Amino acid sequence: MARTVAELPSGTRLTDYISLGVLTKTFPLTTIQEILGRSGRASFRQRDLPAHVVVYYVIALALFMQSSYREVLRCLLEGIAWLLGPSAGVTVTGKSGISQARTRLGWEPLQQLHDEVVKPVAVAQTRGAWYRTWRLVSLDGSTLDVADEAANERAFTRPSASRGTSAFPQLRFVSVVENGTHVLFGTQVGSYRTSEVVLAKAVVGVLSSGMLCLADRLFYGFELWALACARGADLLWRMKKNIRLPCDTRLPDGSYLSTIYPTPADQRHRSHGVPVRVVEYRLDGVADADPLYRLLTTVLDPDAAPADDLAALYHERGEIETALDELKTHLRGARIVLRSKTPDLVKQEFYGLMLAHFAIRGLMHEAALKEACDPDRLSFLHAVRVVRRKLVTFGSIPPSGPAQVP
Repeated sequence: MARTVAELPSGTRLTDYISLGVLTKTFPLTTIQEILGRSGRASFRQRDLPAHVVVYYVIALALFMQSSYREVLRCLLEGIAWLLGPSAGVTVTGKSGISQARTRLGWEPLQQLHDEVVKPVAVAQTRGAWYRTWRLVSLDGSTLDVADEAANERAFTRPSASRGTSAFPQLRFVSVVENGTHVLFGTQVGSYRTSEVVLAKAVVGVLSSGMLCLADRLFYGFELWALACARGADLLWRMKKNIRLPCDTRLPDGSYLSTIYPTPADQRHRSHGVPVRVVEYRLDGVADADPLYRLLTTVLDPDAAPADDLAALYHERGEIETALDELKTHLRGARIVLRSKTPDLVKQEFYGLMLAHFAIRGLMHEAALKEACDPDRLSFLHAVRVVRRKLVTFGSIPPSGPAQVP
């Protein structure tokens, strides 16, 4: 796909477009250096692009998907020179030098940074993030187009289309979103042929006690349900209509207790069953509503979570669709393809995108707390624009040393 914007507008400075402070505040240099050291990717000799600068550069790429590699690097290094002075000695390498630096770094440090830093951020004062004592989260997945290269096609494969295959290979990913803040965490990525359920088996490892996890009917299976329950979280998942859920006990709020089993044989012999609560309801008068909604939950006590509340809560699962739209449309850009030409760099670019989204959402959460408002009321697109032009206020990215300049 041709790119119509290769450079940032003339006459601009880094301080008008990208806030190094947002990146260094969210992803401290000390954390990055520790991860690089553990992974063996730290730079042991001076290079034009040391490893820690490349980490920030990959995240910055996600903020400027429509600008060239070299243009984004020029802006990043101009910011360093502006903060540290001419003695910083940083240079803008060519496209091949950028590719070599990214290849030396690999994707694993970006994934490790993501896994260690990207977490739920809501606090007790965060509006819209809680139901009673539970932190609301949702599980879902999506896909992204990647560059049309033979290596990418072999690694990620293409979706089928009405006339053969689609124009681009695609990667698939699954995440958990913190509903109240739209922070995407626990993300796992694979090829298009990898099912969301397979990826979800690793993703549910980030669930914990005190969370109430919402999920669509695609995800239900006894194995995945058991894995999620083992993390201590409570679950509220929609069920497919063809799964038998006999009523064991009818409850005062109209829900009922039932039992799920690992296999049909276990169900026949009533062995290895797990107690659940079922909530069934209809949305009369709502256009395009399904005839019947059936939810399964681990919250067995109707006083702790009445059926009407759970039915309303389930539809907050749509918050993850909004978060994915922020990632794919407002941050990446509509119809923009991940541009990396090798599978390893595709994964690196993908985690850079996830890290950039987290940095912006973290900034929005801080703003919402200061204004005592729901983070949903703030514009993600406006926040992206602010990050792109915000003055550097928190610190710089030293080209070769550990010290940060205020």
